[in-house]
Amino acid sequence: MSSSKLSPRESGAYIVENAKHVRILPTGIEKLTQEIVKGLIEKRIAVENFSQHELHPNPNPNQPEDYSKAADWVFVLDTLNFCFWTPDNYTKYKVDGYTGYFALCAAIKRAIKEGVDVINPKFYSQIDLKTLENIFRSDDGETVIPLLQKRLESLHEVGKVLIDKYDGSFENVIKKAEKSAVRLLDLVVEEFPCFRDEAEFAGKRVSILKRAQILVGDVWSCYQGQGLGYFNDIDQITMFADYRIPQVLVHFGSLEYTSELMDFLKTDTILENGDPREVEIRGASIYIIEQVRDAVVKILKEQHPEISLDNVNSIVIDQYLWDYRRRHNADLEHIPFHKVLSIYY
Repeated sequence: MSSSKLSPRESGAYIVENAKHVRILPTGIEKLTQEIVKGLIEKRIAVENFSQHELHPNPNPNQPEDYSKAADWVFVLDTLNFCFWTPDNYTKYKVDGYTGYFALCAAIKRAIKEGVDVINPKFYSQIDLKTLENIFRSDDGETVIPLLQKRLESLHEVGKVLIDKYDGSFENVIKKAEKSAVRLLDLVVEEFPCFRDEAEFAGKRVSILKRAQILVGDVWSCYQGQGLGYFNDIDQITMFADYRIPQVLVHFGSLEYTSELMDFLKTDTILENGDPREVEIRGASIYIIEQVRDAVVKILKEQHPEISLDNVNSIVIDQYLWDYRRRHNADLEHIPFHKVLSIYY
């Protein structure tokens, strides 16, 4: 990170320090910490969960082509990993019965099965709108994936860079990072403008980098922290600040909104990307998960030395809370969330 720009972890702390619309509650952080420790002890939280999902690539180390192809697959997913809701219906866009991010995964997997070369930058750097629309066709045949034109532009942008500078493979970007997650994060943000999820806040440039961080986290998860997915500083990656995790944080009592913000969120008004309220909610989410991660590591060291800390980080905590929200949707749906039509999340 350049010195003038705060890293996501630094940004979280700075945003919380200057926040006017959100509060952090230590008792809720403690409650969340206990939930995570319990999940780790019971092995419900594990790096393996990612590649075991039927819609995710599962690289085979014995097949070199298949092995590196998984990285290109993950790269396409996270280039497009944003905004799956429409203002009038949050789960209208469905593919093979899946909603949200998994609808994206299902569409990409379906395209691969149909012989579409969708994870090859030579193909997607020149893809036209009609072809892309067909790849993302929905179950009802009518609902179009949100921000289709932006998805087209993002694919063209990243595809051209991969071809021009990285011999058409995201594997080469990973290798250039030399096993550093932070270096890979910086490279992704430098090389691919559509991953630059940043904002001006209280006089400083803050970086939230949801998709860039999730890309690094997904590479790590996909390869289970081995081979292409081994990073010696993976603990430097924070959670991926979106609009769903804050619901869980409010539910656990670790994040509190002022009554004004709560009333505003209930109106379902769409915010502009970079609005201070949006930045505060996302920054506070990063800050809370970093606090939880630090507390979890401390408890494990002191009380559960048998649990390896190699795979205990903000990535697996984020994945668990994201799944938690989907599993407990009925209990959490009354908690409003901020809404922004954006390519960043």
